[in-house]
Amino acid sequence: MHFPTFSAAIAAFLAHGLPLSEAVRKAKEYITGSILSGSEYEIGKGHGPVHHFFGYW
Repeated sequence: MHFPTFSAAIAAFLAHGLPLSEAVRKAKEYITGSILSGSEYEIGKGHGPVHHFFGYW
């Protein structure tokens, strides 16, 4: 899992005033979507990029 992105998403949702459990749930949804969307791209030899803006295009 992309821990820096996941933890940043949790922090962002907390900053928006969500309770911890909801912030974690929404962050998990976000990171899952960004990993799945990033898997469409083949860059280098790793697991692929995280598509941080998948919800916008």
